[in-house]
Amino acid sequence: MNTASSTFMIPKRQILTKDDLDKFQESQAYEEYASFIVRLNDSVKGLKLTTECIVSPALVNILEILDTVNTYCKEIPPVNNEKSRFGNPAFRDFYDRVTSTAFELHENLSLPPAAIPEISKYFTESWGNKKRIDYGTGHEANFMTWLLCLEKLGLICPDDYTAVVLRVFQKRVIKHSLRYLVFRYIDVMRNLQFNYWLEPAGSHGVWGLDDYHFLPFLFGSSQLAGHKYIRPKSIHDKDIVDEFSKDYMYLACIKFINSVKTASLRWNSPMLDDISGVREWKKVNEGMLKMYKGEVLAKLPIMQHFMFGSLISFEEFPDCCGIKVPSAVGAKQMSIREGTIKRLPFD
Repeated sequence: MNTASSTFMIPKRQILTKDDLDKFQESQAYEEYASFIVRLNDSVKGLKLTTECIVSPALVNILEILDTVNTYCKEIPPVNNEKSRFGNPAFRDFYDRVTSTAFELHENLSLPPAAIPEISKYFTESWGNKKRIDYGTGHEANFMTWLLCLEKLGLICPDDYTAVVLRVFQKRVIKHSLRYLVFRYIDVMRNLQFNYWLEPAGSHGVWGLDDYHFLPFLFGSSQLAGHKYIRPKSIHDKDIVDEFSKDYMYLACIKFINSVKTASLRWNSPMLDDISGVREWKKVNEGMLKMYKGEVLAKLPIMQHFMFGSLISFEEFPDCCGIKVPSAVGAKQMSIREGTIKRLPFD
């Protein structure tokens, strides 16, 4: 178990300005996170969700944590909020339940007790924002950072990568039932989004391809790379989407969008519609990776909420008084300016 850092610490925000963001992109923390995403992406190229893969006891324990969180969603129903189309206040009770049980949930992972407060902070921030009752790719990144911390602590190794993205077998579920780790997380998030009407983080969901998520599309396009028959334009074929959504994460996400939005993809998901014009999934996957780095990891409105501790560390650059105060007006204007439509990186 890698515990190179003998002093664990509660993660905190350190990217508060554009200069901080620029320094982060040149940092070891950025390289560690980005390379982790790339390694997971590469581990599932050409593989179906049902592909045979090694499943470790640690991943089974992780899945049990996700299932427990899902039970919280079932046990904490939304309050009567019929007059509002915005997030349901019961989500705050769900968030408090996750926070209050985080240490207990992590105890079965054989972690150093001192490390649990640090990594559980990423875990609790994986489900959305308590105050705003919203969710976006920044929260999704917290979940991936949680997994990265588990790798740094020795619970996840390269042999687990495929299972991390694709599946985990859970013994107490019906015989031969399959569950998916990253995809299971998405499944829990769908339940939260429906149950509590979580708002998309960002004014128009611009940071997520389906208003909320990005990574299922990245990993899903990797799964489809080299497929003999399914092409990017196949997302417009309902029969193909229905038939193969059980095998490919990308198509499962398209099916989800079709189930909640009545208009065609051209109108409700123009970015995905544009991407469907690319000839090969390999190019889609390469473009998705570039887009993730450019539209998520390089955007201050998202990364200003990213946190750093001892496991994922980022050197702090204090000003004269040691406390950096971001400009709210500057952040707002940058958000507007950087939210404009740009040429997609798929050529």
